[in-house]
Amino acid sequence: MTELPARTLDADGLASDLRRHYSHTLGRDKYCTTPHYAYQALALTVRDRLMDRWKNTNYAYIEQDSRRAYYLSLEYLMGRALGNAMLNLGIQDAATQALGELGLVMEELADCERDAGLGNGGLGRLAACFLDSCATLQLPVIGYGLRYEYGMFRQEIADGHQVEEPDHWLRNGHVWELERPEYTQRIQFGGHTESWTDEFGKLHVRWLNTHDVLAVPYDVPIPGYRNGTVNTLRLWKSAATDEFDLGEFNAGSYTESVRAKNDAEHITMVLYPNDASESGKELRLKQQYFLASASLQDVLRHWIKFHGSDFSQFAEKNCFQLNDTHPTIAVAELMRLLMDVNGMEWEDAWGITSRTMAYTNHTLLPEALEKWPVRLFRRLLPRLLDIIFEINARFLKQVAQRWPGDTERLARMSIIEENHEQMVRMAYLAIVGSYSVNGVAALHSQLLTEGLFRDFYELWPDKFNNKTNGVTQRRWLAACNPGLSRLITESIGGDWVSDLAQLRRLLPLADDALFRERWRTVKFDNKVRLAALVQDDCGVSFDPEMMFDVQVKRIHEYKRQLLNVLHVIHLYDRIKRGDMGDWTPRAVLIGGKAAPGYAMAKRIIKLINNVADVINSDPDTFGLLRLAFLPDYRVSAMEVICPGTDLSEQISTAGKEASGTGNMKFMMNGAITIGTLDGANIEIREEAGEENFFLFGLTAAEVEALRGNYDPNAIIAADADLMRVMALIEAGQFNQLEPGIFDSIVHAIRNPHDPWLVAADFRSYVDAQRRAAAAYRDQDSWTRMSIINSATSGKFSTDRTISEYAADIWKLQPLAAYDVK
Repeated sequence: MTELPARTLDADGLASDLRRHYSHTLGRDKYCTTPHYAYQALALTVRDRLMDRWKNTNYAYIEQDSRRAYYLSLEYLMGRALGNAMLNLGIQDAATQALGELGLVMEELADCERDAGLGNGGLGRLAACFLDSCATLQLPVIGYGLRYEYGMFRQEIADGHQVEEPDHWLRNGHVWELERPEYTQRIQFGGHTESWTDEFGKLHVRWLNTHDVLAVPYDVPIPGYRNGTVNTLRLWKSAATDEFDLGEFNAGSYTESVRAKNDAEHITMVLYPNDASESGKELRLKQQYFLASASLQDVLRHWIKFHGSDFSQFAEKNCFQLNDTHPTIAVAELMRLLMDVNGMEWEDAWGITSRTMAYTNHTLLPEALEKWPVRLFRRLLPRLLDIIFEINARFLKQVAQRWPGDTERLARMSIIEENHEQMVRMAYLAIVGSYSVNGVAALHSQLLTEGLFRDFYELWPDKFNNKTNGVTQRRWLAACNPGLSRLITESIGGDWVSDLAQLRRLLPLADDALFRERWRTVKFDNKVRLAALVQDDCGVSFDPEMMFDVQVKRIHEYKRQLLNVLHVIHLYDRIKRGDMGDWTPRAVLIGGKAAPGYAMAKRIIKLINNVADVINSDPDTFGLLRLAFLPDYRVSAMEVICPGTDLSEQISTAGKEASGTGNMKFMMNGAITIGTLDGANIEIREEAGEENFFLFGLTAAEVEALRGNYDPNAIIAADADLMRVMALIEAGQFNQLEPGIFDSIVHAIRNPHDPWLVAADFRSYVDAQRRAAAAYRDQDSWTRMSIINSATSGKFSTDRTISEYAADIWKLQPLAAYDVK
């Protein structure tokens, strides 16, 4: 079939197509005033411009038979797509002009787009940034994920408590996706296995009597920055093999007739189901296998279409990057597909699997390394369990040969944990089955090899490497901070958008008084925008003249939002005592979601909100201190928050944060970090210079050394400021009508076994905050620090990270898309 000519990128062409989509595709007329349909028409118009590039990219990959990488992730925190697509196509100005001619305003239409509910925190946002950089670097990489009907949840705050509401982000459809039912895959669950030996003595295994589910793919375009490349994110939706049981329906039992359909659709219904219950664990494991099996079957389908049954070059042409432990069942699933479906012997299948799988670890918390009960595997995935046991047996034989008689090491390294209940250690399965294992910051990778994975590092030191995370400057500076983006481009040119190292050319301008003044003006305008968001979402007034002190991230004890709020209480105590010497007015913003089953994290949210109520209603604090908790923290909110932030809180207990990426977004936008030597903070401080970073707290080594001799009560008793803070909490100052609700927090701080060492770092943190407050009072010096932070953020682009993945792990070469005709 002859293809249509490419769409033009000028304002007239955009306006013409927008009218066509509005009136014909969407069927709206001049009496329809709902901006949602105008947004959809604009999105379809932009998508048309991506379509030719999308197809030509795919043609180039197929016809040149390029080596490809497949990024498997259970999360993709994509945010809104419209602005990013227009930026990468270079049509923002033309689109704004076209809308103006039609009497439409870009900002009103852009606000109609909901954040895609495909991820939660840093893991998912990193995956989204990675895809952007892969396309910009013209690397043949496909992302695979799940098409969740509901996001994690929409967070509301009621009487200070987190309330979880359904996030039905797909309620109005998703204009950016294309359903591809022709590539539907069948996924098996349950049943049993049966083996037999043929007349040639070859063992065969069948997986029988399974309950099957369909995986229907939906493709989302991922455009590179003005280079003609559009890569693909393929998302799988679960569906029943039969819509309903006609026999049950005819017998009058409607509920039973649609049970299979409902059970199937539940798999991709909700991001991160609460796995505190047995049913939650089962659903979570189903999601992980559903993603891995559908994606691997899709890759094998494509291989067989173009190469037939010859897999001799498969490992040379393909690699799979496993984003954390969630998709690591792919190791066993690829073995099953190669052996049971394609007839390979174990050794050949393992040769391919162990040369195509690569694993990224994102956590230093042992409890975050996923483990699944063997009994659950046996019920849901019996064939996969057989394969895992065989992988483990062969692996332990290798360990025993290396360390004869070391039974303790064998127990430590076994993929199957033998405690009161047998468990499958998913991270160990990933390490054994992969040719590359990487951490995501220099300290994180070091601690992995010295701690969590030391045994494996001693066996396979060459497998382990580091790839420090990054963020994409297209979204996190060029798009979200247009004022600063324009100033930078006017000063050093626009190459920085695709080569962030160019920002170093700003360094001499840090000493230019006029440039500092222009930089300060941009920051003030961004703070006005952020203050409006806080007013709208929190009902709290932030004065843009104040220092904007921000901590937004997942609520978790190791990230220490609690330490932050203790400092705020300390500032409140100083105001009430009249200790106002050298005061710096401060507006503190905290935001993030707590997992539904995480009681302590939710209690910390309650404390933050109660403290905010007390502070914000006290006339003594007016103009001096404000505190707000931003509900429903999300990508589109962060796009307003990071440009308007002065002080970036990165205060995790040293040795607990793998990397962090919020720290990079803030740095890129000129915020100055107050933080511990944890995760990528270490590298941020190295790049910006220690004089442009507010350091505090114990090091990772000091944290470990303190274990077993930690006495928080003695620390509290010896520190008058901390003693007063604790006394205010314990006296019920922030919960006068709710007695006892913060007792668990008090006990956690005073507990000698507190793993987060909140009391231990309090004094150092307060002292660092005083240094930051003093620095902020000298606005000229602060602006210079801000410029230097932004100028030295080049290392933290995902373009650099992905270039390292491509060279060191994936062995990929850039491949240009065919020209759009």
